[in-house]
Amino acid sequence: MMKTAVKTRFAPSPSGLLHLGNMRTALFNALLARRTQGLFLLRIEDTDQERSTEDYIEALLKDLCWLGLEWQEGPGIKGEFSPYRQSQRDAIYQDYFQQLEAKGLAYPCFCSQEELERIRKQQLAAGQPPRYLGTCARLTFEEVENKLAGGLKPALRFRIPSIAVVEFEDLVRGSQHFTARDIGDFIIRRADETPAFFFSNAIDDALMGITHVLRGEDHLTNTPRQILLLQSLGLPVPCYGHIAMIVGSDGTPLSKRHGSRSISELREAGYLPSAIYNYLARLGHHYENTSFLDLDGLAAQFNLDRLGKAPARFDSQQLYYWQREALAHSDFETLRQWLGSAVADQVPTDKYLEFIEIIRPNVVLPEDALRWAEALFGENLAFKDEALGVISQAGSDFFAAALAAVGHHGVDFKVVITQLKQTTNAKGKSLFLPLRAALTGNLDGPELALLFSLMGVTRVRQRLQRCLDL
Repeated sequence: MMKTAVKTRFAPSPSGLLHLGNMRTALFNALLARRTQGLFLLRIEDTDQERSTEDYIEALLKDLCWLGLEWQEGPGIKGEFSPYRQSQRDAIYQDYFQQLEAKGLAYPCFCSQEELERIRKQQLAAGQPPRYLGTCARLTFEEVENKLAGGLKPALRFRIPSIAVVEFEDLVRGSQHFTARDIGDFIIRRADETPAFFFSNAIDDALMGITHVLRGEDHLTNTPRQILLLQSLGLPVPCYGHIAMIVGSDGTPLSKRHGSRSISELREAGYLPSAIYNYLARLGHHYENTSFLDLDGLAAQFNLDRLGKAPARFDSQQLYYWQREALAHSDFETLRQWLGSAVADQVPTDKYLEFIEIIRPNVVLPEDALRWAEALFGENLAFKDEALGVISQAGSDFFAAALAAVGHHGVDFKVVITQLKQTTNAKGKSLFLPLRAALTGNLDGPELALLFSLMGVTRVRQRLQRCLDL
């Protein structure tokens, strides 16, 4: 049974907009914390000053808040482990660098990138795992001093302890074994004196009390390095779980060519937060309950044992499905804000609530609602080609009879249809499609009876008259 003192984190690098992959990572960590009444921490890993920008930080904070993934520790919230931006924690990292050097577990490395790449290619060609050969590990004190005096800027490497195997139990993938000699001494501080990603990442997880780390499987090979680092420093090691990557329909890493968009792009397109998190929660995690759930409902049923090991395939149709579900479960005020002023300007105020309820099942995005608003209330209805074909086939006698029926019975749809059927002998599609084409310019859409009531007798007559004139 999982303890309640669970603390998870999301630690993005602000070098771009958040996409579906890293937002799913954030969601899984937030759900795990919420399920156990634990804590969800946000940390900004902005040590790469060339690629990290304030705009990206602002965007990712906005995306998380919009999705409802509120953090209990992190930027904007006072916490005992602040600061929560790595660019402000350099003194902490320097202290641990010095501890490792004092223990003889770190040494300066003067090897050039060109030299390292040449050795790496040779190892790969020989079928060997690429690893550092320990060239600078054998330098004497005098040799190091001479290189420093010559102005060379060294990186700092961690010296792998002489243990045979690094073992840990992955929360998703089970027992993992890594041979220490295949890892090789690795860089923990770059030549520009900035910490390597997995060094600062591991140190902060330990110092901030993170108990569980869910992250992409692309980080799996970093884990034995981080475990060795933390063990060497006497720091606590969190439980790691590596989730399957999201791929496109062709099995390759998800990208824009598969229809993937950033979270901000999805928001601007009109996707609702609940649609996105209902979809992402099921992308690589199995839920017995297939109904629409809020965050608490998703968290209650979130289980590490249900995280899949196989790549999760992105399917835009599934995202559309959950968008429709989100719309079906949204209240009027949410939908009013979602539709925006462009739709409101097209629809008569006294018809607005009725309009929303009628078109709700027939829209996915606000642009769909705008098309319906223009089709139902615009002055110049545009007919689709197939709709014009149906209107032409129905003929003028049909629309003359329809006008007469509406003239006698108004928008009492059932009575109008009964009279029209008797007058024209039309039935089925021959009866309903010409009416739909005349009123909306389309051959599908909301229920006709509801459209009659929504549009009112004057507008219905105008549309029928136009078809008669055609």
